[in-house]
Amino acid sequence: MGFSVSASVAILLAAMFIAFGMFHSAAFDTAERVTDARDAAQDDRLVQQNTAINVTSAVFYPANNTTIVTTDNTGATTLSIAETDLLLDNEYRTDFTSEIDGDTSTDLWQSGETLELAGETPNIDPANETVRVKIVAGPGVAGTMGVIESG
Repeated sequence: MGFSVSASVAILLAAMFIAFGMFHSAAFDTAERVTDARDAAQDDRLVQQNTAINVTSAVFYPANNTTIVTTDNTGATTLSIAETDLLLDNEYRTDFTSEIDGDTSTDLWQSGETLELAGETPNIDPANETVRVKIVAGPGVAGTMGVIESG
């Protein structure tokens, strides 16, 4: 009887040791993931605070049904044109051409540079209705302006 009690206690202690090891590693991994997620969210907020854009003009040219939108990067963050979205008259547009200070080959929109988006817009009429344009940069910062008709 003495051996079976000792063996039972040894088995219970081994099981408790294994269970504690599993609990400790799971708890440590969870805490590490939460800390990493908080750090990433804080980094995202810092990028967003350092991002600012200003839509300086949005002009519709009725002669060729084209709208040109000019936006300045007034923040400290370098932005990507691929991560910049254009909404024109509440419609998401991907067919606009882009250039940064005359350069059509770059994707980087540095601080202090001007982004110009141009494209055909035959379905708008700023002379008879209010047409708005909205530019949304990668970190979620946006600029909005009313479209005017040239002339």
